[in-house]
Amino acid sequence: MSFDEQYNEPEQSEVLIVLDGEHSVIPAYEHAGDAGADLRSSIDFTLAPFERKLIPTGIRIALPAGYVGLVHPRSGLAAKKGVTVLNTPGTIDAGYRGEIKVTLINLDAHEPAVFHVGDRIAQLVIQRYVEASFIEATTLPGSDRSDRGFGSTGIA
Repeated sequence: MSFDEQYNEPEQSEVLIVLDGEHSVIPAYEHAGDAGADLRSSIDFTLAPFERKLIPTGIRIALPAGYVGLVHPRSGLAAKKGVTVLNTPGTIDAGYRGEIKVTLINLDAHEPAVFHVGDRIAQLVIQRYVEASFIEATTLPGSDRSDRGFGSTGIA
C-alpha cells in the first residue's frame, strides 16, 4: 500500500439517499479527510435557552448491512452558540429508512439560537460495526482493571 493510499484515500461505501423536500441537501464532507458529513436543517427554527427540538433534515438513507450512521454534534455550534446534539451520538441503524432528524438543545442560559434552512446542525459519521453474540457465563475472565469504574484512574 502506498503512502497516498494509506493516508489520503479513505475506504468508501455507497449510501443510497432520498431527498424528501425542496430544502433537502445531500450530506457533504467539508474537508478531505473529515470523518463527519454535515447534516443540514430543512426548516427555519429558533432554540430558546435550554430548549430542545427535533429538527428534520429532509433526507432518508439506506446504509449497507454492517454499517451504522452516528449523528455527532458540530464543535463550532457547541463553542459559539452552546448548541449540541442531545442524544450524542444518535444512532441510525442500517435497517432504518425514515427521515433523519436531529435532537438539538441550546445549553446557553441567556441567548436563543437562530437557525435557517440549510444551516449545518450536526455531523453524520458512517462506521462499520460488529454484531455481537452474547453468551451467558457465570464468571468473567480477569483483567487489569477488574470492576473498578468511575474515578478508578485518579482525579485528573
